[in-house]
Amino acid sequence: MSHILVIGHGPAAHRLLQRLHDYGHPGPFTVLAAEPQPVHHRPLLTSVLAGRLGPEALRLPPPPGTQVEQGTVATAIDRARQVVHARRDGTSTTHPYDVLVLASGARPVVPVLPGATGQDGRLVPGVTTLRTTADCDRVTGGTAAVLGGGPLGVETASTLALRGTATTLVCAGPHPLHERLGDTCAGLLTERLERAGVTVLSGRTAVHRLPDRLVLDDGTAVRADTLVLCTGAEPDIQLARDAGLQVRTGIVVDNTLRTGDTHIHAIGDCAEHAGRATAGYESALAQADTLAAVLTGREVTHRPTPAVLRLRTHVADVCCIGSPTAFEEPGIRTVGLVDRDGGRYARLALRDERIVAAVLLGLPEAVAAVSHLHRRAQPIPSDRLSLLSGIRSEPPAAGPETHPDAVVCLCNNVPWRQLAEAWRIGARTVPALAKATRATTGCGGCSRQVEELCADWTDTAERELEPTA
Repeated sequence: MSHILVIGHGPAAHRLLQRLHDYGHPGPFTVLAAEPQPVHHRPLLTSVLAGRLGPEALRLPPPPGTQVEQGTVATAIDRARQVVHARRDGTSTTHPYDVLVLASGARPVVPVLPGATGQDGRLVPGVTTLRTTADCDRVTGGTAAVLGGGPLGVETASTLALRGTATTLVCAGPHPLHERLGDTCAGLLTERLERAGVTVLSGRTAVHRLPDRLVLDDGTAVRADTLVLCTGAEPDIQLARDAGLQVRTGIVVDNTLRTGDTHIHAIGDCAEHAGRATAGYESALAQADTLAAVLTGREVTHRPTPAVLRLRTHVADVCCIGSPTAFEEPGIRTVGLVDRDGGRYARLALRDERIVAAVLLGLPEAVAAVSHLHRRAQPIPSDRLSLLSGIRSEPPAAGPETHPDAVVCLCNNVPWRQLAEAWRIGARTVPALAKATRATTGCGGCSRQVEELCADWTDTAERELEPTA
C-alpha cells in the first residue's frame, strides 16, 4: 500500500485515518499538524467554554500506525518530486508522499477593526476567535461581547450567558441567523436569547475596540472584558494555490475528491466539490468516509450530504434543513406553524409532498421526524399538524431508560441501547462514546443529551460503589 501524507489534523483528517484503519489499510500514515495540541472534537467546543467538559475530553487519539508531527507547518508542495516542505521549531523538514491529502480546514475571518489587532496583525489580549480549546481559555472576565450573528455567534453568546458572563451579541442583520431562519423565526430566537440573559444588538457593526469595551457604529459602548470574533471562516487554500492546483472558493475536487493532480486529494473545509465549498461538520466527515473507500480500492463516488444546521444551544432547539432559497423555487408549496406564545415555529418547503427544506424552532420532536423524512425522501403524512407540533399518535415514551430502542443520534441512527452498551464496556466519556457509536458526530444536535446520559450513568455507577453504612 502507498504512503499517505495528510496536511492538517482536524476532525476530517482524523475521520479519514480512522476509516483507512477500519478498511485494513496498513499505512504508513503521516500527519503534518500545524497546531501544537492534539485534534479535538470541535462540535463540543462550547461545552468546554461552558465548563461542562475539560479540554482533554475532546481529544481524539490517532488511529494505530499514524505518525502525527505536531507543530509542523507545511510551507510548499513539490508536485514533481512528490515532497512537501515544512517547518518545525524553526527547522526545515521534507516529507515524501505517494498520496497527499489536503485537509487544512478553514481560517477564522478577522474583520478590520481598530484596536483588535496589533502592529503584527495578531489579535491583542482580550480578543479571540473560537476554533480550538486554547481559545476557550482566552475568554476571561465578567463581561463579553460576541461579534457575529451566525450559528457560532449564537452558540457562543448563549454559552457565555449560561456560565454567568454578562454577554452582548452584536450582529449586522435584523436578527441573529436572519438569513437562515427568516424574520419571524429569527425574531423568536432573539426573544429566547434575551430571556436567557443575552443582550442582542441587531443592525449594528463594530467600529473600534477598546481594552474593556466595544464601540458600535451608533456610538454605543458595550462593556467587554473579552471580545469573541465569530465572524465566519474561509477555506485555507494558499498552499494549494501556490502549488498550481485549481482553486475557487475552495480546492476544487472531483467525485473521488481528487484534485487535478492524480496524487493529491482534498477534504473538509478547504475542499470545493460540485461547485460549492464543504458546508458543515457532517459534510466533512462524509467526504472523509468517501476518500477512505477510494484509497482502499473501492468503487465509490462522493455524493454531497444535505445541508443541515442544528444549533448546539440550550436556549432553543433550532434546525435548518436544505437551502433557504428552496422556499422561493418554482413548484414549491409551503406549510407552516407559528406559535408565538409557546415560542414554536415550523416552515416546510414541499415538492411532490416531500421535504426539500425546513426551518424549525422549539420543536425537538418535529426536528427528529422532519429530518428522518427528509433524509429518506419520504412523503410527509397527511396529519401535518401532528408532524409539525410533535404530537404523537401514540402515548409518548416515558424516557429512554424504558425504551432502549429510542434513537438518540438521528444523523447516525444510534439508539439509547447502543450508547448504553458502549458505556458499559468502557466508553465512559463523550468522545469515547462518539468513537464507539458515531453519536454526536453528525449535526451535533444530540451532544447535550449524550453528555447528560454519560453523566447520569457515571453518577449511578459511583453511587453503586459507595459503601453502605
